Amino acid sequence: MKTLKRLLLLIVLLVLGGGVYLLLNRTDPSPGTAPPLAGAPATATVLQRGEYLARAADCVVCHTEPGKQPFSGGVAFKLPIGTIYSSNITADPDTGIGHWSDDDFVRAMHDGINADGKRLYPAFPYTSYTALSRDDVLAIKAYLFNLPKVRQNPRVNDLSFPFDQRWAIGFWDAAFFKSKRFTSDSAQSPQWNTGAYLATALGHCAECHTPRNFAFALKNSQAMAGATLQGWRAYNITSDKTHGIGDWSDQALTQYLAQAHAEGHGTAAGPMGEVVQHSLQYLKPDDLDALVTYLRTVPAQVGSDPISIDRQPAALMAASAAAPGPADAEKATPGMQLFAGACASCHQWNGTGRETPYASLLGGSSVNDPSGQNLTQMILHGSDMHVADQAVYMPAFAHAYTDAEVAQLSNFVIAHYGGKTGSVTPKQVGERRQQQ
Repeated sequence: MKTLKRLLLLIVLLVLGGGVYLLLNRTDPSPGTAPPLAGAPATATVLQRGEYLARAADCVVCHTEPGKQPFSGGVAFKLPIGTIYSSNITADPDTGIGHWSDDDFVRAMHDGINADGKRLYPAFPYTSYTALSRDDVLAIKAYLFNLPKVRQNPRVNDLSFPFDQRWAIGFWDAAFFKSKRFTSDSAQSPQWNTGAYLATALGHCAECHTPRNFAFALKNSQAMAGATLQGWRAYNITSDKTHGIGDWSDQALTQYLAQAHAEGHGTAAGPMGEVVQHSLQYLKPDDLDALVTYLRTVPAQVGSDPISIDRQPAALMAASAAAPGPADAEKATPGMQLFAGACASCHQWNGTGRETPYASLLGGSSVNDPSGQNLTQMILHGSDMHVADQAVYMPAFAHAYTDAEVAQLSNFVIAHYGGKTGSVTPKQVGERRQQQ
């Protein structure tokens, strides 16, 4: 009798749970209306619009392995629950999405469900793309389907139980996701609404710059306050004047977004460098201006690990382009000696950069962050970008220096260019070697 009661109770719970699951996983059927974009006017062909929108959405970075065909997938996303690999989104019918209908593609973008009815992991930012209009989603599909088909089988995700159960993502969606199209704010200017659409829907800035909770969902109460993902820090881009971008001029913000560098604010690298290289540098000036207009209004947040910029640290002010100041020269620490041998010829002791402004270290967040998160990633893995019609290159030193040497070098740079005591340890450097 007890067994029967327990069975009946289990059935009731499953029915109730299923009902709640279906209730909370309702989708928004509306097609939505996107604000006008300078780079995707109504007069453009669907392929022209699709190309611009796909670039604004930065699709190629997440769906292209280095050295492989564009959009063929296989990029690894190392998460606390395991490793997820991006899918092939070329029009190959067997290994890509060539068999997907318009409705299939829209459902994936708006609701995170693929053509086979399986839920997508939120490493794919459908949580942001859900705000895109149907017309814009289909323009992106038209562009992708017009590109060469690439036959490349998707790599199998390496996830532990129960995270390898895709059906369970439905409960995550019920708790943390809402299917809803973008709605223009009538209280704001048309330019602001365009910027909001670019930042929140297409560019999905929050996916990197907003911290996440225990379930890997965005902490919207700390929107854009900065986060760490894939071994890199995505800095605070709220309007906070000390820890965010509130004290940046419009010109500096626009230059940074379009060229990956702004005088007195450093150079983008890592994932942000990729965003500029493959996406932001292709935005039309009016759209960049709109993006800046929106970012200006993001509520100020200090963030959980704030960075303060010192633009005139004592050691830097005492240095010339060719030599360190007397105090540094007298100390001659191991970190300073490493910098003298491998870095000074490009970056110069006063941080201005010798042959290109991209080598400038003045005012950058990476050299003002005591944890040295992005600084050590740069030292270990280097940088190779093509922006503003020029190559921006820094060699990788992962094989040249030990973990202890990279830590010493990082802490010297933080002290010299940021005026702060670096906390980088050899153990941390060893861990960061594995994060790229």
